[in-house]
Amino acid sequence: IGAHIVKWRSLTDADARTAWILLRDWVEWFTVRYQISESVVPACWFKHGDLVEELSALHTAHTVAFHPSDSGFGPIGWHERLTLALPRLRRAYAGGCSRGHSRYKPRSWTDVVDEQEWEAWTSRAHAE
Repeated sequence: IGAHIVKWRSLTDADARTAWILLRDWVEWFTVRYQISESVVPACWFKHGDLVEELSALHTAHTVAFHPSDSGFGPIGWHERLTLALPRLRRAYAGGCSRGHSRYKPRSWTDVVDEQEWEAWTSRAHAE
């Protein structure tokens, strides 16, 4: 199938922006579709390396699972992987961050992300 796998550790500055945009689009869809609360995947998820890695892996698994060449077991496999990943997502952000997110805040991406901060952040690879 040839899934697009992002190796964040070795991502170049030249490839960073596209990788971040694709992941952001998927994360926003995923958190709304699966009703993932901000206490699990906060608006600042891209600043938490462990969340980036987990969400990126889920994104790749989702892409492959729903590829037209799949034999039909991909979607159930995706949901099985999601079940295994959810506790890891919860642990990854269990300590919160300095922004002070509310644990039971409903999901919305309207006016949540500082677009200037996003632009500055995604213009670098963050391999360190």
